Amino acid sequence: MTRLQEWIHLLEVGEGARLVRIGVVLLGLVALAAAYDWMRFRNLATPEAMDAAQVARNLAGGQGFTTKFIRPLSIHLLEAHRHRLQKGTNELTVLQTAHPDLANPPLYPLLLAGAMNVLSFDYEIAAGRPFLRYQPDLLITFVNQSLFLLALLMVFALARSLFDPTVAWISTAVVAGSELLWRFTVSGLSTMLLLVLFLALVACLTAAERGAREEQRGAGWLLGLAALSGMIVGLGMMTRYAFGWLILPTLGFLALCFPSRRWVLPLAGLLVFAATVTPWLVRNHRLSGTLFGTATYAVAQATETFPADELERSLTPALERLTPGICRQKLRANVPDILQNELPTLGGGWISAFFLVGLLVPFVNPGRRRLRGFLLASLGVLVLAQALGRSELSTASPHLNGENLLVLLAPVVAILGAALFSMLLEQLDLPFPPLKYGVAVLFVLLLGVPLLLGLLPPRGDPRVHPPYFPPLIQQFARWMQEDELMMSDMPWAVAWYGNRQCVWTPLRVRDPGGRNDFFALSDSRKPVRALYLTQLTLDAPFFSRMYVAPGEPGGRDLSWGRFVTESLLKGNLPAGFPLKSAPAEYLRNGHLLLTDRARWRKPAEPPSE
Repeated sequence: MTRLQEWIHLLEVGEGARLVRIGVVLLGLVALAAAYDWMRFRNLATPEAMDAAQVARNLAGGQGFTTKFIRPLSIHLLEAHRHRLQKGTNELTVLQTAHPDLANPPLYPLLLAGAMNVLSFDYEIAAGRPFLRYQPDLLITFVNQSLFLLALLMVFALARSLFDPTVAWISTAVVAGSELLWRFTVSGLSTMLLLVLFLALVACLTAAERGAREEQRGAGWLLGLAALSGMIVGLGMMTRYAFGWLILPTLGFLALCFPSRRWVLPLAGLLVFAATVTPWLVRNHRLSGTLFGTATYAVAQATETFPADELERSLTPALERLTPGICRQKLRANVPDILQNELPTLGGGWISAFFLVGLLVPFVNPGRRRLRGFLLASLGVLVLAQALGRSELSTASPHLNGENLLVLLAPVVAILGAALFSMLLEQLDLPFPPLKYGVAVLFVLLLGVPLLLGLLPPRGDPRVHPPYFPPLIQQFARWMQEDELMMSDMPWAVAWYGNRQCVWTPLRVRDPGGRNDFFALSDSRKPVRALYLTQLTLDAPFFSRMYVAPGEPGGRDLSWGRFVTESLLKGNLPAGFPLKSAPAEYLRNGHLLLTDRARWRKPAEPPSE
């Protein structure tokens, strides 16, 4: 009986009570994740997510960091580097073997590859069944939601160490109720991993600052945390290259907050950062002659010099047109838009308003002041990095894309915003003190209204169609041999769902110079056995994409838009075009497939949509 009473006491008021509360909160988060997935999960909808997933599958299958989504720019970089090295082999053979990935940093594909080896990923879609969800897409969502759960625990621990349990609970609830962050969890992007890394960086820096200020830790401990901070920034850069810019505010924090060690700690952080990223940069340089592969030229994308996706689709890009003026042009074009439209809703909610107002409130605690300074420095650096790195991906999906860097600051913004709210709440003169808890709950619920509305019926369609319909993509791919080359306007989807080598459509069908066209790939490098065009091309604007081909002064008949209108309306194909067979049953759904021969053994029946 005494033993039973001890257990009851433990569960009611002792350590067990805290464990019960934690268990209830975790179960609630799991239930929220299940409800969100049931109502709002969609299969992967961004090129970046599908690209990372197919690289991860190659890794899990023992093929190394190779890709089946082939950018013409990547072909150019590999060929040009081989030519510079003057090897004895023909440089026009880069498509004959597995194509090295030059677009993705390695850490997120490595994480997904580990999950693919542990979990039961089923890549095959059963024929004859109505399709809703692609099982690997859902498992990738579970991986990212696990990272989000870890981030929430880190937010609670960080807020409690900096402020008090009230701020910890409020800030964690605000982050858990962010509809934008939940959308990132189901996007397949690497944002959740970066969120965890940024929180780990903040935790390291604040722990070092507090330990030094309170004189509780020695020089070796501080040196270890400085090195760990550099390693975390390096790992973040190996997840998304732009994250590496955070080494600047990190080194600034280490130099300003530790005056007696202002050289040793930043140097330790910088050296470990360099040691973390150097092997991968050396690998890229050995393959392509560039440190960051195709991402080296991200600053030139979506500019007047290289509009939209023109640079990545160029087999012979005019890289000599790259000038410092491009950076100034992108900053002038993008920084005002970021400051006007994204900064006020930092993190996807108006908790950022409390953070911005809180900048006028001085903190007595020096650790809090220094954290806020680091956050502001990081904000400035990421605004510039995001402005310079913007491409067509941000236009296609303004908030849900891998170029959205400001969202990484959302958890710390929520902590500082919740701190101001808690301060104001303490000053409220309410007739019943317990009413303050009700005010706090109402505050959190108001911030979570977008998420709550997203959980209401009707249930969202998990398919992202058009243009992505995995069963159809997989069926087209099965008609091809594994070593054959396809071409598409959405090669990332063919590479992920179809598991076939697929090159992005170059700028034109035929180029007067024979450099950036279909024939330059198919005739000179590797025969293209199938061309797959979707609504991305078929629904393009008529005048700008079909009547007048961008970048072709004086020419109208060589663009992909013109090719579509001529082949669909008149049945005419360019002279010498090798792909003449097409299953007409799929065209009414917006899918045009041209192959070198009729590869379907019986009349094709489109999968049920």
